[in-house]
Amino acid sequence: MTEDRTAASPKHVPVGWPPRNRRELAVKTLWIGVWLVFLSSPVGDLVDGGHSTGATVAGSLGLAAFVGVYLTLVFRNIGRPFSPRVVYSLGAILGVLAPVLAYTLGSAWLGLFIYLSVACGATLPLKAAYWAIPASGALMYLTGLHSNEKEARGLLLLTLLIGFAMTGVGQLVRTTVELRKARATVAQLAANEERLRLARDLHDLLGHSLSLITLKSELAGRMLPDHPDKAAQQVADIEQVSRQALVDVREAVTGYRRPRLAAELAGTQVALAAAGVTAEVPAEPDLTGVPEESEAALAWALREAVTNVVRHSGADRCLIQLAHRQTLDGAMLELTVEDNGSGGSGSGPGNGLTGLMERLEKAGGTLEAGRIKHGFRLVARAPAALPGDVGSGA
Repeated sequence: MTEDRTAASPKHVPVGWPPRNRRELAVKTLWIGVWLVFLSSPVGDLVDGGHSTGATVAGSLGLAAFVGVYLTLVFRNIGRPFSPRVVYSLGAILGVLAPVLAYTLGSAWLGLFIYLSVACGATLPLKAAYWAIPASGALMYLTGLHSNEKEARGLLLLTLLIGFAMTGVGQLVRTTVELRKARATVAQLAANEERLRLARDLHDLLGHSLSLITLKSELAGRMLPDHPDKAAQQVADIEQVSRQALVDVREAVTGYRRPRLAAELAGTQVALAAAGVTAEVPAEPDLTGVPEESEAALAWALREAVTNVVRHSGADRCLIQLAHRQTLDGAMLELTVEDNGSGGSGSGPGNGLTGLMERLEKAGGTLEAGRIKHGFRLVARAPAALPGDVGSGA
């Protein structure tokens, strides 16, 4: 396919995932920057020069340490969680730095407790967060009594609300991570089950044939050199059995490797829904008279196109259409996959697109793919009937 396999739409940066490219890094950095607005007061307090040189240096180091621990705890922990011991240790550091800095440097530093509350809500288990957030608010209020009770009272509600809101975000991230792990486990179990099924089928196909070949080989060996005619008959039987076994294996492997369009459409619906893409997928298609080679080629095209939509396009809508068309080349089954994602890189066809072109040409079909005004469109066509059959298009 020609769609960019690295770029993704900013609105589709997955919650809790580390950034995969510069665009996602910029989006997450912007989101982090918005939350750092409460640092304007302590920074402004340091810049104003109302403290001694020693206090300014100590405050700057303390603020840098606080921000570094906070970013490490919240935004690193959301993507790749720390162990509980590390989470509690970093949280304790924030719990010490916030009141020390606010008590010694003044009310302008009370905003640090908002970050402490956010860290508690985002990283602690729910039961621990439910008491840690009110404790952060109470500690902020008690610290504010020393400098500015009115400001402390105004920040108290904000500290509690943001902290409890972050418990929902943290729970969402943890649930997302668990779902990804569960999905990977299901995929692994499905792959294992498919291997077992293939092993059982091959055993059923080859077990009898190989046993018969072994038996006849032993008989032929015992018949030589006294009964060469009978030995020759056994060798002929071995050849016949081995040829039939080879045919059976080829048919079995062809059945495994050849995808079915109806099955791919069903899998497409599940894949797009799981990726949060709104999809319009046709019902079970009418494939009466469609050659198996054409069906397989279109199934491969659908699989490749949907894989690109889910993983790389950044789309939130996808339209899939399947229709019979009458063309100058005869009756064709036409598959259209259209999304509103980022489109192709414009650097030429990729390996996936080239492979699909070759597969469709071998089946007697064609492939068209490229950017449209608001996304990317792929149109694959394959013969809807065998040569010599009478077909009609819708």
